[in-house]
Amino acid sequence: MAYFSSSDLFEPLERLRREMDALFTDWAGPLGIRTPALGAYPPVNVGTTPKQVDVYVFAAGMDPKSLDVSLEQNLLTVAGERAAEPPQEVHVYRRERFGGRFRRVITLPEDIDPDKVHAAYKDGVLRITVERKEELQPRRIEVK
Repeated sequence: MAYFSSSDLFEPLERLRREMDALFTDWAGPLGIRTPALGAYPPVNVGTTPKQVDVYVFAAGMDPKSLDVSLEQNLLTVAGERAAEPPQEVHVYRRERFGGRFRRVITLPEDIDPDKVHAAYKDGVLRITVERKEELQPRRIEVK
């Protein structure tokens, strides 16, 4: 007759529970169709005010002339290429810096003014400012 302790009996179930917890806790998949996966390059921050939308693209070490910024309807696209090849004599055993072509598409609010877009690159950050349409901005109405 075989003897099983209670810990032996439930150990496979406990291991399965830990694996399922890790799967759902560590999963970093996209949350929506336009949401990039964790680690997408270049990382971006998007903020809004009542007058404008600010997009910050963190692309250190890039030549600003190699960046292609376009706006079609309310889709802002930032594309370019980043060289990251080490010298021939260097043996790379770990590589964390992304190199190659990239393209990010960011959905902006519907009330942006496509004629009022400004872009500037400074200290590795591309800042794109898109003003909102003036006629769609909230305004105060005086009551008489």
